Amino acid sequence: MDFKTSNEETKTGIYLLQEGNEEPFNIRLHLAKDILTIQEQDVICVSGEPFYSSERIVTIRRQTIGGFGLSIKGGAEHKIPVVISKISKEQKAELSGLLFIGDGILQINGINVRSYRHEEVVQVLRNAGEEVTLTVSFLKKTPAFLKLPLCEDCTCIPSDQSSGTSSPLCDSGLHLNYHPNNTDTLSCSSWPTSPGLRWEKRWVDLRLIPLLHSRLSQHVPGSDVCRKNAFQVIAVDGVCSGVIQCPAAEDCLDWLQAISSNISGLTKHNVKKINRNFPVNQQIIYMGWVDEKEQDSVQDRMYTPKFLALRGSSLFKFSAPPVTTWDWTRAEKSFTVYEIMNKVLKDNDLLDKRKHCFSVQTESGEDMFFSVELECELLIWEKAFQMATFLEVERIQCKTYACIMESHLMGLTIDFSMGFVCFDAASKVSDHFFIGTIAVLWRYKFSQLKGSSDDGKSKIKFLFQNQDSKAIEAKELEFSNLFAVLHCIHAFFAAKVACLDPMFVESQGSATTTGIPSLTGISCNSQTSKLKYAT
Repeated sequence: MDFKTSNEETKTGIYLLQEGNEEPFNIRLHLAKDILTIQEQDVICVSGEPFYSSERIVTIRRQTIGGFGLSIKGGAEHKIPVVISKISKEQKAELSGLLFIGDGILQINGINVRSYRHEEVVQVLRNAGEEVTLTVSFLKKTPAFLKLPLCEDCTCIPSDQSSGTSSPLCDSGLHLNYHPNNTDTLSCSSWPTSPGLRWEKRWVDLRLIPLLHSRLSQHVPGSDVCRKNAFQVIAVDGVCSGVIQCPAAEDCLDWLQAISSNISGLTKHNVKKINRNFPVNQQIIYMGWVDEKEQDSVQDRMYTPKFLALRGSSLFKFSAPPVTTWDWTRAEKSFTVYEIMNKVLKDNDLLDKRKHCFSVQTESGEDMFFSVELECELLIWEKAFQMATFLEVERIQCKTYACIMESHLMGLTIDFSMGFVCFDAASKVSDHFFIGTIAVLWRYKFSQLKGSSDDGKSKIKFLFQNQDSKAIEAKELEFSNLFAVLHCIHAFFAAKVACLDPMFVESQGSATTTGIPSLTGISCNSQTSKLKYAT
């Protein structure tokens, strides 16, 4: 059964592609539900069984009026052969099915001109006689600066006839005896017949990028430098699209959002299938690529791609997407969601030129910094983290931490229903079961907490308001895992507030019906407001 999403995008367009240090060349992009196809132009034989040929031999005759009806550009000074840049409509050269705009001229009457400069090729053609045999090969990666048309439907415009020179970047047509006022056509007999062979210029597949678990990047790898109106797509197996250049920022953003939306749709579908094999308390809430800022970054490697996953009670950090059950045991790091803190960085908090960033503070107080490519991806992550935290708090209901108060070993329980409970550690067995009479020292509701402070090492001072006297009562506790306790308190407070948010409660109701945590209603093409229950 085909899987479709309401946000599925399909797009097609012609853009530039740059690979390494090569000059950019024209390609056609086609975006489907699950794949990005990159196509290049090529000339193929379409007579009988289609096949490709690297070289073709074509013999043409110079006409008394009209000449060859061809124009050329390029040359060895640009590290390419001279290229046919125009074929006149009047001469109908394209009807032979043998010559095409973009064909590189490799030989002229047996003379190898691959390494000839533009003016040298012009001279060879001028002296070539009435009949010229050309060995040509279609240059699929013709540099974009030559500005060749993408179709054969163009007019051959000669250079100024008073000039005896030609430019490698301008069409050279004078030396081919073409006259713009000529209306005669070249008879088909002027072209050689090739029984059984006919050629056509077509868009053919250059690269296929499967979108599931692919990642987008606008940035120069490892840096905070954002390419201007350009991006690349990297498949899960490492195959890279190359740098795709768009003419304007709007085009670039449209493509990024469309590709991201399709990746998101595929991820949701994949998560839904995987979750069938996991118990309710181990469901996957989120999976996606981010770039992590290196703690000890050097100049050329500030960021490294990482794959984050929220599953059950844990946040996992991988170097590659987990595929098998065994992969989940091999995460680089894992953290308990209610003992870490997520923070979306505002403009003033950003560390460098990257815009869409967030930090995760671990239970040990270490800060990890991540960035994503689009604002919508940041929103998806934020919502997913809040949901994962809420579900886990709702599941465990309470959490107890050992602490010291006035030199005595105590326990502090953070309870979703009751609030804060401090007791003699010797009288409590677990988070869920009490035996006999426990020595409860004090108990306060969440609403009674009016303030708190910590020393950044081990101590927390709580300020509670007495319900009867309204007086503020200070309680100072010392913990061996300060940040885990602080983050846990924050998670419980956020969960309590979330329960009061009608929008959140409604989304939780629909998620419960399906048995799977829901992240529907948010994508890179939807305008979803930020959730209000983050504290």
